[in-house]
Amino acid sequence: MQTYAPSVLSTRILPRRAAITATLVIGFALLTAAAAQVRVPLPFTPVPVTGQTFAVLLAGATLGSRAGAASQGLYILLGLVGLPFFQGGNGGWDYATGPTLGYLIGFVVAAAAIGLLAERKQDRTIATALPAFLAGSFVIYLFGVGWLMVSLQTDHTDALVKGLVPFVVGDLLKVALAGTLLPAVWKLAGER
Repeated sequence: MQTYAPSVLSTRILPRRAAITATLVIGFALLTAAAAQVRVPLPFTPVPVTGQTFAVLLAGATLGSRAGAASQGLYILLGLVGLPFFQGGNGGWDYATGPTLGYLIGFVVAAAAIGLLAERKQDRTIATALPAFLAGSFVIYLFGVGWLMVSLQTDHTDALVKGLVPFVVGDLLKVALAGTLLPAVWKLAGER
């Protein structure tokens, strides 16, 4: 059984072995947990500004669709069982199924989508990496804002104000950073 994605950064740098892939999946789950602790609470929304989305972008592009999604699924699972992996050191079922549930689900789907794009070499140049990471961010917003609307029992305008508008500038910076970092690492790794 193939446990790695062809033509992604992790398989370019490291041997293609199941144990290495599993270690990377765990590593990116832990990176996402650490990035969740980099946060700025906003008084008008239950959704804080965090570093998680940057970790999600990197996980998908570095690991590919299956392992990238697995890393985010593992991150959520570890938080669900009570480890303090969510923003602010939170964990457990009640927190995970609250207003930010959509974003968490979006992390898995976005990592898979970005991973698919990376498998198609869309992470090799800035011109292709930026749209790939923008697409991943859009997926996170789609799930996050959609669930925020349901959980807060509000209309789409209020959900957009609370779940998208305050985060756009920061997420564009994360997209720009990931969109320049990945092509640079590919260049160092010897992508032809």
